[in-house]
Amino acid sequence: MKLGVLLSRFPYPLEKGDKLRAYHQIRELSKRNEIYLCALSTSRVDEKAIKKLEPFCKEIKVIYLSKIETLINLAYSLLFSNLPLQVSFFYNRRKKPIIQSFFTGHKVDHLFCQLIRVTEYVKDSEVSKTLDYMDALSQGMERRINKAPFYLKPFVKIESTRLKRYEHLIFKSFENKVIISEQDRELIIHAQNDKIEIIRNGVDRDFFKAKETKKEFELLFTGNMSYPPNVDGVHYLVDQVLPLVWQEKPEVKFVIAGVNPSSSVLKLKSERVIVTGWVDDIRAYYAKAKVFIAPMQIGTGLQNKLLEAMSMNVACITSPLANNALKATHLDNILIGQEPEDFKRLILNLLNDPTLNKMIADNGNQYVSENYTWEQSTLNLERLFLQSKK
Repeated sequence: MKLGVLLSRFPYPLEKGDKLRAYHQIRELSKRNEIYLCALSTSRVDEKAIKKLEPFCKEIKVIYLSKIETLINLAYSLLFSNLPLQVSFFYNRRKKPIIQSFFTGHKVDHLFCQLIRVTEYVKDSEVSKTLDYMDALSQGMERRINKAPFYLKPFVKIESTRLKRYEHLIFKSFENKVIISEQDRELIIHAQNDKIEIIRNGVDRDFFKAKETKKEFELLFTGNMSYPPNVDGVHYLVDQVLPLVWQEKPEVKFVIAGVNPSSSVLKLKSERVIVTGWVDDIRAYYAKAKVFIAPMQIGTGLQNKLLEAMSMNVACITSPLANNALKATHLDNILIGQEPEDFKRLILNLLNDPTLNKMIADNGNQYVSENYTWEQSTLNLERLFLQSKK
């Protein structure tokens, strides 16, 4: 099958969840299909990044979006349109015929679009189409309202409302709709949201595998550290949880490893809180950590960071919000906390009890091995493409 893929960002390097999902899906789909990739970008894409995708694609086209035009689109949308701001951010009407001609010129059999950010470009295409909602973006935005600065609250509320409406309206324009988890599917407001197929993320087990190495610190959190749910998560740990832990174990060190740390994350630095910024190989940090913790309080979707840590045999602690998508089992293959006192207790239990730590780590490793593979999830995705081919 000739498969057209439309993305809001070039899927490399793999520092964001949407890039990670797109990269592995393209890699798996390319084994049985011809891939024609079109990716939007607001900055120059490095040739090294393009070369990472070339083995999997028949042709790659990058559509560059002017930052000035993008800002104008945002202002226009806010005042005169009902489009969500993040749809307006990625939509440029002058680029639409270019994108459409790229896919029609190659006579693709099916279009695969990741995120509602790109749907304005192809929603009226006559080729059969699949939309990957990925997450319920509207709910993720709604959860940010209470934590947003007062001057941003009105805009966050507007965006949440617009996203709900758009997620509903765009539903009818695509033959297939997919999403990462049951939790997010239920948050898409549509009478037929049960027809959205669950296509889970996977984890690269050959890349993220256990390594025997000396443990150098107690706690680890990873991710894009300018992403609000991640920023909120580490603040929650440092401000509310770790002071309780330090009362009993003052030597505990917490490492925040991830790209683009925000100014508020950088301010968390201390003798016991290390903020790394970009790291060349995140596996080294997983391997050196005694415990991985992701106490997510806002956001949606499946946390790839948990899959990676579990795959590397690191004992994990998370929140009910994050585990709703993961569906791991408390006290078996993961530990789940709700309040700061819960997280304190779970952290100390894993640090003080090597037997418990090993059991949670081993069981977590087995759980992701059995339930989260890119091969199987992408086969399920490909089945949908074949069923709807016109």
